[in-house]
Amino acid sequence: MNHTDPIAELQNLLKDDLDLMAEIINEMMISKNAPRIPEISNHIFSAGGKKLRPLLCLATARSLGYDRDKHIMLAASIEFIHTATLLHDDVVDESSTRRGLKTANILWNNQSSILVGDFLFSRAFQLMVSTGSLKILEVLANTSALIAESEVLQLSQVRNTETSIDTYMKIIEGKTAALFSAASQTGAMISSENVKDIENFKSYGKAIGLSFQLIDDYLDYKGNASHMGKNLGDDFGNAKLTFPLILALNKCNAEERDTLKSSLLKQNRDATDLKTVILIMEKYRTLENTKDEAKKWSHIASEAIRKLPNNNITNLLGQIAEVIVKRSS
Repeated sequence: MNHTDPIAELQNLLKDDLDLMAEIINEMMISKNAPRIPEISNHIFSAGGKKLRPLLCLATARSLGYDRDKHIMLAASIEFIHTATLLHDDVVDESSTRRGLKTANILWNNQSSILVGDFLFSRAFQLMVSTGSLKILEVLANTSALIAESEVLQLSQVRNTETSIDTYMKIIEGKTAALFSAASQTGAMISSENVKDIENFKSYGKAIGLSFQLIDDYLDYKGNASHMGKNLGDDFGNAKLTFPLILALNKCNAEERDTLKSSLLKQNRDATDLKTVILIMEKYRTLENTKDEAKKWSHIASEAIRKLPNNNITNLLGQIAEVIVKRSS
């Protein structure tokens, strides 16, 4: 078996589930009264992506022997939550591209992006209710609130050069890892009452999410723009302090700290400012440190998987934990 792309293998293994999920998503994007809703929804869904969060939900359920269909609605709900947050994020960040395409806020406007994001959140909750589980509804409702809370916390830290690593980890635990964790946890909840399995999948999802975000932080400074489908240095351009930059501010000398602060706080940052910041990061190896932190969480995810039933799906989930730190987009 080819282990080079476990995500693709898992997608192939769960193709029928993913196809059914896509059908549900397409049906629920329809709006007879507001044609702009399917226009914008189709635009962002057609941009592609690996659908990793709903894939984790489907995989978790199947790995524990689930043989009904409510996990399909659950996975669709998770994808709606994720897509709604992307629409909102692009407005907040004033992003112009995502996955190589112009963002909805550029093609339409901010108001439409926000309102369609709200519509998708509503659809997500309709799907949650259809699973018939109050416990699952509670987990996903709490997760949605945590995502929004963490986005606000991140917004409050923009241009704040005193942001700590602890604060940043709290932001990404809520903004990114929470939905990965909820996807894995609820996939287990819909198929099993084994508390240990549910907790291990919850831990796996959280660790995968943190590792995923930390690699995003690394790639924002060292990635390939064409591979990523977005501009290099977007976080810096938006005056966002992420793991490698916060670490650089902590490690560098006073003169370099002043340089980092002035570059970040300038009204119009340019390629020269970005290059200066990257040079300081490279001097103190904070980009490598970021990768090391991502690897730490990858190992934590692998440990959680080892405690779960050994089958083809959990083996692939373990491989995903290993390769997620090697991605280039």
